[in-house]
Order: sequence, then structure tokens, then C-alpha cells
Amino acid sequence: MAVEVLLDAGVVTRCRRRVHLDHEPVPRDVPLTPPDPAAEQRIADARTHRARISEWLRSDTEGSWAVIPGELPAAERRRLTREALDDGVSYVWGALLPSDDEAGRRGGVELLARASSGYVPVLVVRHRVTDPGQGARTTVLPTVDPDAAVVDTTRRPRSQPRDQLRLAHARRLLQAAGYAEPHRAVGGVVGLDADVVVWHDLTAPTWPGHRSALREYDERFADRLAVARAAATRAEALAVPSRILECKRCPWWPVCEAELRQARDVSLVVRGEDAVELRNAGISTVDKLAALDPAEESPIQWTGAPFADAVALARAWLADLTVVRRVETVHVPRADVEVDIDMESFGDAGAYLWGCLLSGADIGVERGYRAFATWEPLPTDDEARSFARFWAWLTDVRERATAEGLSFRAYCYNALAENRWLYGSVERFAGRDGIPEREELRRFTESPEWVDLFRSVSEQFLCARGKGLKVVAPVAGFSWRDPEAGGEASMRWYRDAVGMDGGVPDPAQRERLLRYNEDDVRATYALRTWMSDEAGHAVPFMGQL
Repeated sequence: MAVEVLLDAGVVTRCRRRVHLDHEPVPRDVPLTPPDPAAEQRIADARTHRARISEWLRSDTEGSWAVIPGELPAAERRRLTREALDDGVSYVWGALLPSDDEAGRRGGVELLARASSGYVPVLVVRHRVTDPGQGARTTVLPTVDPDAAVVDTTRRPRSQPRDQLRLAHARRLLQAAGYAEPHRAVGGVVGLDADVVVWHDLTAPTWPGHRSALREYDERFADRLAVARAAATRAEALAVPSRILECKRCPWWPVCEAELRQARDVSLVVRGEDAVELRNAGISTVDKLAALDPAEESPIQWTGAPFADAVALARAWLADLTVVRRVETVHVPRADVEVDIDMESFGDAGAYLWGCLLSGADIGVERGYRAFATWEPLPTDDEARSFARFWAWLTDVRERATAEGLSFRAYCYNALAENRWLYGSVERFAGRDGIPEREELRRFTESPEWVDLFRSVSEQFLCARGKGLKVVAPVAGFSWRDPEAGGEASMRWYRDAVGMDGGVPDPAQRERLLRYNEDDVRATYALRTWMSDEAGHAVPFMGQL
């Protein structure tokens, strides 16, 4: 008897091994990773966002509507969806489309909008879908009509491959059921800002190699379907465990980690395509990689770390070392006046806290930790006030140092995060009191005064267990006061701190966030001073392993 396998859109952006484990009928005695509360909260936030958009569109959009209740059994939801489409309803919210048993496809979409000759899918997501620029094809909400789309002179599409692949999945389901708009393969996305629908041409060559979203989707889906069917029938597995970036968030990671550690698999130190190529070259374990001579020719063409670094990482892993030095002498740029900076954000909604630790020479500004925060729930215009106060303070410190003839530097750990909200704040709040011009910000972030400590760590150390601040700073002897300290946990604390879920704002959680942020900047300070003073003799050099 054939085993029926039906896959939803999520499989095309999911690890192949995870697809296998999701469909393999084999009991596992390894406990799975429990659901992440922060991830569950993001799902709940997205559900609330969609409900708000649904209510608004139904009240402000002309045309007939059908709402498919999400709490109904799947078979009933599919029946109601088909009835609405057969009746030619203008908009169908919460649609669950008929499954395509032959193609192994199932799923639904937040909204189906009737176009000239059929239906087009529209996603409602809780992330931003545009950036400042031009070129996006949009309609201003509440208009949900691809025929009305125009080229937007103020927005460009933000790269969100998952959205386009979801639209392609819905398009294929509509085609199989006979309801798709036949003349144009388009789909829309409503994002966090909920101001426009961004319309994507799913046949346009916008992917690498001049591929379209539909072609990319078709190839990925066919591959994942083969993996799932092999797993369901207990045929030879088409996907083996291999550590990738997704592993840290996967519920199956304990299963894969146990297998990888038992095999001492090379992906424990070299991730992604490099691990695959090493296995193909017969170097399947950490031990075999560690035994290679880094002075000889590499057995593969590397896409990630250099060959010598990979060998050193393998040797560090075998020696149970967290970090090893890549350089003989460790160097961190220092200054007379120094500020460590750490920003706290809440998803795509904004940055609610800028924490600063001032140290070094006396310039008439109180040294120590200082925070600039807004405790109004994001997004809020009050974010402009707190950012302006932060920038004014930082500018004052820089100017005072210059006036005293002293050097100045500011440090962060991974400038990608801080720079995103530095520039994002300048763009969103342009023209408001205290908000700097973009050129002023650029001169600072591109100057030697702005030091990315993550880059310094990456250039001078090999990190066998990751390069996150929570991993590296303990090597310098630093520890966080809160045992739950971490980005995901801080999301939960923030919700309580601002009363985001309708409750009373919790001052204790605000204090917890301030302690957490202070510890982050103090961790940055501790790490860079350790690198300047002790790392050179405290950490083994890779050439000595």
C-alpha cells in the first residue's frame, strides 16, 4: 500500500534532513528540543497582526468576502474554500486549498484575491517587505488588486525569498485546483507596516542564475518530496545529518547531534557545503581533518574558512578548546576615551534601548553605564526621542574628547546589528529634533572611531563553538548576572516590560532588560581589554596545535 505524503510550503526552505526526520516512521528515544517560547510568541504576534489586517480589509474593501474559520477541521476548511471560489467571491480569507495528491502538495494562504480571470495569492506577514528606494510594484492598502499595481518610486522590494517561495506553492495549488489566474503568475505580500501590497512576478528571473521563483520552487519541492517519500517508505535515506546554521533552531537537533558526535562527523567543525565536499574527498571525521597538514594543498575548494583554519578548528575541537589564536600578536584599537555600545531591538518593530559604557580619561562626563530607552510599545514615535538623546550624548562625548586633545573610539559586538538600527533610525525619523543627517552618521560608522569587535575576534581567533558574545566573553572571564540572558529571552521580557499583551507594564522586567543590556556592554569591554592584555599568552596559537 502506497504511503501518502503531502507537504506544505515550509519544506522548500527547510533542511533536507529535517524533512526526512519529520516523515520517518521510526520512534526516537532522544528527547527533542522543546518549542522555543520566543518563537511561539512570534507566531502568536503574527496571528494577531493577520487578524487586525483581516478586520481592516473587510471593512474598507469593496467586494464580497468569505472568511474560512481556522478552528474548523481541515476537510471542512477545504470544502468552504472551494465553495467560495466556485461562487466567485472577490476575497477569501484563511483559504485552505484542495490538496494536490498527485504532486504531494497541500496548504493554504492568508488571502486569495480575484483578478480578471482567476485568483492570486496574497500573504500577510509580520516582517518588513520593502526598503527605501524604488522599483517595487505596489498597490496602496486597502486596494488588493494586481491590475492596479504601479511602480513605486519610494520603495524597493526587500529580499524575502521565503515569501516568494510560499507564493509559488500557493500558485501551484491554485493551478492544480483550476482556480489560478491563467495569464499572470503573480502574488502579493502585505508586511509589518501594512501600508502597501508588494506584488511579485513569480516568472521573473530574479533568482541567481536568472531563475524565477517558480522554477526555484519547483526544483526544491521535487527534491524535498523525494526525501519525504523515501523516509515514509523506509527506503534508503536521501538526506544524512550534517550541521548547518539552521540546526540551532531545529527541534531534531538533539537527534542529529547525537549521530554526528558518535560519528565524530566533520561538520561539527566545518559547516555547510565544505563539509559535504570533505566527505566526498574521504575526510568524513574531525580526526581525519585534524590529521591533515595545513601546509599542503587543500583537498577541496573552500567556500568558507581557509584550509589551515579548518585544520586548526578540528584540532581545537579535539583539544576541547573554545578559541585559538590565528595570529601571533592580538591587537585591538584602543583610545583615551572609550564607549562600549549595545542596542536592543524587538524584531523588525524598532530599537527600544541603546546602552553605553563610558570608560577612560575624565572629560567631565560621568563614567559608567548609561541607557537611552523608550518604554512605549514598538513601533512608536517615542523611539525617535530616545535615539536622539543617545546620539546627542555620544556626540557630546566625542566632541569633549576632541576638545581635550584625546583620542576616542566606540565599540560594539557585530556592527551589522547596530548599523542596521543606526541607519534605520536616521531614515525613519529624518527631520526630527536631534536626528542626525545620514552623511553625519556615515562619517562616524566608516571612521576608525567605530570598532566592530566581532570583526576583531573573527580576524584574530578561531572559535570552535561559535563566535557569539555569549560564547566568547566567558573565555575572558565574564559572566552574565541573569541565568536566562539571551536575545530570545529578552524578547519575552520586553513584552512584559511594556505591557504588549494588554497587561500592566512590569517595571521589574524593565530593570531586568537594563541589567541584561549593561552586562552586554560590560562583556564587550571585558572581552576587548582581555584581548589587549591577556589573550596573547592565555590562548594557544593555532600553529602550536
